[in-house]
Amino acid sequence: MTKTYFRPIVSCDITRPEGALTLAGGWGWFADVEVLQRGQAPFVIPAKDLPGSAADVLVAPRPQNFQLPRIMGIVNATPDSFSDGGLHAAAEDAVAGGLAMAQAGATILDIGGESTRPGALTVAHDEEIARIVPVIAGVRAAGFGGVISVDTRKASVAAAAIDAGADLVNDVSGFTYDPDLAGVAAQAGVPVCVMHGPDDPATMQNDPRYDDVLLDVYDFLEKRITALESQGIARDHMIVDPGIGFGKTQDHNLALLARLSLFHSLGVPVLLGASRKRFIGTIGNAPQARDRASGSIAVALAAFAQGVQIARVHDVSETAQALALWRACTGGE
Repeated sequence: MTKTYFRPIVSCDITRPEGALTLAGGWGWFADVEVLQRGQAPFVIPAKDLPGSAADVLVAPRPQNFQLPRIMGIVNATPDSFSDGGLHAAAEDAVAGGLAMAQAGATILDIGGESTRPGALTVAHDEEIARIVPVIAGVRAAGFGGVISVDTRKASVAAAAIDAGADLVNDVSGFTYDPDLAGVAAQAGVPVCVMHGPDDPATMQNDPRYDDVLLDVYDFLEKRITALESQGIARDHMIVDPGIGFGKTQDHNLALLARLSLFHSLGVPVLLGASRKRFIGTIGNAPQARDRASGSIAVALAAFAQGVQIARVHDVSETAQALALWRACTGGE
């Protein structure tokens, strides 16, 4: 039987028609839905004609802390990340950088000690722990009360990070790299972010291919959610990330961005991490990653307009300003 996918066509307009449905208990709504099937032309149906189970998933409120758009600030405690490698390599610099992001509007800090840029090599467990634990502990000691996410693929690193004060595990491999990582998160009772990405960043951009990138990524994430549930992680403790720039060409990235709202059909919050990625530089004529703030903000706002709950960004202050104005303009107050 052909699998059918339902993508809400999201609006944030101040005026909504009678019968429109609120998306995920948040700020967007939808009156129509795009129906997708492999090998078939998409078509649109009214939201009132959705099967009841599909409608229930799309309208069900996500956890309370995701009812408004949120900003996740990137703290790379590494010497070689693609955009800001070395900026926060020293623990004291990373702590100061994270606190500045929190002051600017980031309610989540994503702290990582291993670069996952194309071509990056795997970092030893003990080295990764040595990079991130002082940062996590330092941010907590300085009074940061928001969410600290540990960006890692490794169970031992996640365990050390949680002990130091992290309360979310963000794995770019979708919990496929280390079979013990899900158990660490389940035992600690912390939420997880499940990203679509390859096991090996060193080779991920070597001619990536998909039958249908949108539906392939969706199916991967759906299967990972099911697998993680079987390992003791509740669905309401999960976030999904389509993995922009991870094993994907520019065309793949744009296909995913155009229909991001499909991922709401998974029934969990959606995170987008596109900040300063190469396609932004290509389309926006910004060869240097540090010059891609404007393009990154444009992509983040486009994602929020599709109901995406979290944007993972380098440029927190600028993104927070843009988000505040976008919300004021769409809300009319």
